[in-house]
Amino acid sequence: MSRTRYRIFANENEYPYFMTCTIVAWLPVFTRPEASQIILDSWKYLAKEKHFKLFAYVILENHLHLIASAPKLSTAMQSFKGYTAHRLLELLEESGAKTLLDQFRYFKKRHKTETTYQLWEEGNHPKQIRTDETMWQKVEYIQMNPVKRGYVDDPLHWRYSSARNYAGQEGLIDVVTDWK
Repeated sequence: MSRTRYRIFANENEYPYFMTCTIVAWLPVFTRPEASQIILDSWKYLAKEKHFKLFAYVILENHLHLIASAPKLSTAMQSFKGYTAHRLLELLEESGAKTLLDQFRYFKKRHKTETTYQLWEEGNHPKQIRTDETMWQKVEYIQMNPVKRGYVDDPLHWRYSSARNYAGQEGLIDVVTDWK
């Protein structure tokens, strides 16, 4: 039995899911372009190799939201979080971010005995999207997140978001905007 009521249904992979991935203790990791690029590169890889479809996303300093689908979405998300955690921790080690690394060691769950650090919170709170109305609501929520936090006045000004894609402009990564 799952530890959470949020889960991806294995037999309903045709539907996209809204998900949130949060850095432990809301620590700011995505303050450097290289860190966000690791996320984007991972999604590009998943799209190419795992039939991962990205419909919308936003990367903020300590969490990200996305809408995605894949034949094995749960497996793709496990792969995504494992790979990005490894690469992000490597980046932090290379750049000498000792304070952040110490915090990731401190906040590591006790049952995670195979690792020194824990970067991501467990789970991603997947919510299945079955209707166009729900899809638009989640896309708008994602795109307005940097505006609501006061980082920008216009969602198009937030670099790490799919808002530009939906406005017909080139974004940092391709997303599926014609999902009907």
